[in-house]
Amino acid sequence: VAANGKILTSSAIRNIFVPPAPHDAGCAIGAGIIGYRKLRGALSPVVMNDAFLGQQFSNTEVRRVIEKTGFTCPGVIEEGTLLKLIAEELASGAVVAWYQGRAEFGPRALGHRSILADPRNKNIQALMNQKIKKRELFRPFAPSVKEEKAIEYFDLNQSSPYMNIVANVRSEMRDVIPAVMHVDNTARVHTVTREVNPRYWSLLHEFEKITGVPVLLNTSFNIQEPIVNTPGEAISTFLRSEIDILVLNDFLFDATWRENNKIENT
Repeated sequence: VAANGKILTSSAIRNIFVPPAPHDAGCAIGAGIIGYRKLRGALSPVVMNDAFLGQQFSNTEVRRVIEKTGFTCPGVIEEGTLLKLIAEELASGAVVAWYQGRAEFGPRALGHRSILADPRNKNIQALMNQKIKKRELFRPFAPSVKEEKAIEYFDLNQSSPYMNIVANVRSEMRDVIPAVMHVDNTARVHTVTREVNPRYWSLLHEFEKITGVPVLLNTSFNIQEPIVNTPGEAISTFLRSEIDILVLNDFLFDATWRENNKIENT
């Protein structure tokens, strides 16, 4: 990702595309493109609009998983109410696990299997590394930003939907979003559009309405393990963590729910 950023700032190239899984797993996408071109013709365009190619679970399936384990299932919360509530919690310092829609293809959490926090809090990086991710304290986190506002915060003149480009944080914004900035004043940018990821974009928008900042700290939803995929994995990781809130589709699980269910299911 650092090299990708250098290409944009140190060469004549002004726009690049890096797929979401640029390693061995990405061979599946390449194989699919080859097959598509053979069937449709060598000049047929291939467009990859998003990386959300994994499993998806309905509210009914989520409720079934929860009840099967013996846990109590909270009620469904209407989307507008849920987004405003979570934006307020994030702005107040909460760490939120955000599980929505299809899982991401590739090693990046792009707002469907993510842990989110307030990027304005300079202490949140150390707190999350120590208490939640349980890894080295220097390890950085990435910013998710509304794509139309990215140029205001980063020296980046193109989209970065798969978090594969490092860009400089603009000097006037370095004190605004310190939790997502590397020691060299760069960040691994994740741009979010309303068309591709409407619910996550709307959460960024609600957070901006409260704080004036259309950016959230985003890291993968896992604790020294593969990124969570199923609802059961999400609940298990939440129960073992110090994450404040889990949003699983339209259900909200908080610290009180966790404590009550730990007691009931000891």
